[in-house]
Amino acid sequence: MCTRVIWPDADGAVLVGRNMDYHRDLGTNLWTQPRGITRDDGVEGTLTWTSSYGSVVVTAFDIVTVDGINEAGLSGHLLWLAESDYGTLDPSRPALSQAIWLQYFLDTCATVAEAVDWMTRTRVQVATMVDPGSGETPELHLALDDATGDSAIIEYIDGRLCIHHDRSYRVMTNSPPFDQQLQLLTRYQPWGGPGLLPGTTEAADRFARASYYVDRLPRPGSQVEAIAAMFSVIRNAAQPFRIPDPGKPDASQTIWQTVADLTRGRFVYESTTRPNVVWVDLDKVNLAAGAPQLKLDLIGKLALEGGIAGNVSTQFTDCGPLNFLTIPIMRELLAAAEQTKKP
Repeated sequence: MCTRVIWPDADGAVLVGRNMDYHRDLGTNLWTQPRGITRDDGVEGTLTWTSSYGSVVVTAFDIVTVDGINEAGLSGHLLWLAESDYGTLDPSRPALSQAIWLQYFLDTCATVAEAVDWMTRTRVQVATMVDPGSGETPELHLALDDATGDSAIIEYIDGRLCIHHDRSYRVMTNSPPFDQQLQLLTRYQPWGGPGLLPGTTEAADRFARASYYVDRLPRPGSQVEAIAAMFSVIRNAAQPFRIPDPGKPDASQTIWQTVADLTRGRFVYESTTRPNVVWVDLDKVNLAAGAPQLKLDLIGKLALEGGIAGNVSTQFTDCGPLNFLTIPIMRELLAAAEQTKKP
């Protein structure tokens, strides 16, 4: 499920694109998250913070941040990794629920290096969640990138925090873990191996294709050309519509795509089930402390006849705050669901 690609030298700008591949609709909307919001970890409430940076985020079911960019130019992306093992929670160390994991960094960090330093010092943990609607337990890893072109991939393997931090790490997909993905590239001719560039939708093949094509993008003449070029790469790694393979969410169709200009603060969203592309300019939305949290109802607006298209920075509305799914609330919902099953 999913592909993320960074283009750090797009004629003076840093761009990042990602595909969201999943086997069902995620009820996706866009939200503004201003500075000055107080939150907690979603686990036991022992870690609290106030957002230092405003952000525009993509949500799943309006309870999880899965993608986004903050006003400092830090961007983040949650992708599926079947090998994820977060280990047993240690109460002496901070923990973040999967629902708010990405949002923490968008709220508090301006750069990848700042985020990596905090993770290294605190040895932060991630608490798994169960989707109350489907019963699925997400298995996720996190990519962070910033306006300097820096990159980090954060994985939890065998209960251990693994941070892969280097500007050369431009691509991330799914299984196997990131260090093994790098080794697999050596099988192909562009990286010294005998094999031709692979063409399937398997995660390792998408990793190779995206790595190849992002290194060969022509110098863009404008921001529009740069965004179009990035879309061309992530579309090459997209997955076509298909009947889902049982037990393999990483083999699901691409349901939406984003491209973010981290240098100039533009966030572009495209649904694969609607023909219209929309974008938000961060300097055109109110991210000041005290501003309301606003929502762009993609579910409703894209379904309208003609839909919406173009710059939608002024089309967000106040629907109340974004309420993240917490571990205690998740447990209550699951318990209630079990009660309804009893005769």
